[in-house]
Amino acid sequence: MVFYKLYQENNPKSVNVGKWYARAVAIQTIDTEGLIAEIEKLCTATDADVVAVMRALVFVMNKKLQDGYRVKLNGLGSFKIGLKTKAAESAKEFTATKHIVGSRVNFRPETHWSAADGNKRHKVFLDNLHVQELKPYSVDKSGEDDNENTGD
Repeated sequence: MVFYKLYQENNPKSVNVGKWYARAVAIQTIDTEGLIAEIEKLCTATDADVVAVMRALVFVMNKKLQDGYRVKLNGLGSFKIGLKTKAAESAKEFTATKHIVGSRVNFRPETHWSAADGNKRHKVFLDNLHVQELKPYSVDKSGEDDNENTGD
């Protein structure tokens, strides 16, 4: 079950100012140790085996991403490096030190096409997803415009 909270768009420049949206809320975090314990329950690998594989996976993924590879984990999705840049007036004026202002890791979950579903895409983590509003938290649903922002 994925929980959500409602939030109101308060940016006066937005065409949707005052309108309400749902925002997913993570109710807990599972860390590496928790994942290791869960994985160990599902297979014959020991705790030490899982730790070794996870550490090696992180190391190799880091290296390959920084070498310019897209890293695809079958059944999970793919990762690649993305850049945040500022515009240059021309290609000749563009320099990495001046115009590349940030980087990130982009993740795309594995997607399957289903002919039985009218060729709809199904993302591996979203099949059979159920959502529910998180309770309790404070949002006035009476229709009054209180401009309360309840997002994370």
